[in-house]
Amino acid sequence: MGIFFFAQCNGQTVKSNTYNVTLKALLSHTVPEISVDSLVKIKEEVTLLDAREIKEYKVSHIENALYVGYDHFDSTAVQALDKHKPVVVYCSVGYRSEKISERLQKMGFENVSNLYGGIFEWKNQGNPVVNEEGKTEKVHAYNRTWGVWLKKGEKVYK
Repeated sequence: MGIFFFAQCNGQTVKSNTYNVTLKALLSHTVPEISVDSLVKIKEEVTLLDAREIKEYKVSHIENALYVGYDHFDSTAVQALDKHKPVVVYCSVGYRSEKISERLQKMGFENVSNLYGGIFEWKNQGNPVVNEEGKTEKVHAYNRTWGVWLKKGEKVYK
């Protein structure tokens, strides 16, 4: 395991070309990005952080992901983490997680990556999400504008 997992994405990491174009324009690409396919292979070797709001996290999240938030980023939630261990941050599409990844880097985390396409692409590629009751098909779709990118699962907006 090492840094080699976190190469910049070059556009072939989400299944929808239109979604990819949107992500390329939306993101600053200031931190390394990891594709869903790559994360699936190493998921057990990284710490996953969810940079969405608590109501989104409660609807569903990637299994074993720690909630850290965005608007109210909880830096105390990451203080006990090993700053040398690989960390993957995600949100709905990747914008909020990119900003939290930048903050983590400033806090001294050495191996931080942003999940390209976020939980939407995770679910779009058929990967499971969970809530406190176990596996679920529900995914918080943030709002109707961004929810168009979630193609699989049951969209939740409240």
